[in-house]
Amino acid sequence: MIKIGIIGSGNVAQHLIEALQNSIQEGAEIEITTVFSRKETALSHLLNSSIICSDWKDLNEADLYIIAVSDHAIAEVSKKIPFKNKLVVHTSGAVSLEAINTTNRKGVFYPLQTFSKKVATDFKNIPICIESENDADLALLKEVANSISDSVQELKSEQRKAVHVAAVFVNNFTNNLYKIGNDICKENNIPFEILFPLIKETAEKITRLTPLEAQTGPAIRNDVDTINSHLAFLTNENQKKIYKILTQSIQNNG
Repeated sequence: MIKIGIIGSGNVAQHLIEALQNSIQEGAEIEITTVFSRKETALSHLLNSSIICSDWKDLNEADLYIIAVSDHAIAEVSKKIPFKNKLVVHTSGAVSLEAINTTNRKGVFYPLQTFSKKVATDFKNIPICIESENDADLALLKEVANSISDSVQELKSEQRKAVHVAAVFVNNFTNNLYKIGNDICKENNIPFEILFPLIKETAEKITRLTPLEAQTGPAIRNDVDTINSHLAFLTNENQKKIYKILTQSIQNNG
């Protein structure tokens, strides 16, 4: 039985706790034995309050501690774990495993997904990127990761940073483009929902074609008249700048 401690109570921590509990119910040989949260009530709807603590001295021993906090807090939080030579991992895509304090063994347990409050997530479809300093710890991380996901990937820190940068482009930047599209629709009394079928088809198509093969629109066709018409229509200078940059990027890669 692998004993797991969770450090944190935010979106990632809560989704991870739910995934681990589902795995336990399905017979996985793992157990959440201790959880640290600055606000114990933040997790009371998910766990028995007897294993939640807000004082580091009350943290129980475990085989694996998963730090699920903001990137900038990982190093400081790892210093506060009151044990030595335990396997301590973080869930960040951008932070090196070297950020973890040297009093414990280091690793990474990074679920490659965006998490939102009150939005259920199926961890079976989420890639878990793992890294450790030795083979024994890697085997333990694999066992835990395989209990909640069908996609477990061994990535070094630089590879994980690369996939995190790529994820920012395909997720965070894309979502900002949705926001711009929503603004344009709203300004012209058009329901944003009219774009939902297009958004879904674009996302689905990328699972069958390469991004280059899937590219459509006036930029890839070098339709100068349509491009100029769009730029003339836009009154927001920031939107114009983004339109020009993305148009040029598409044409450069076409």
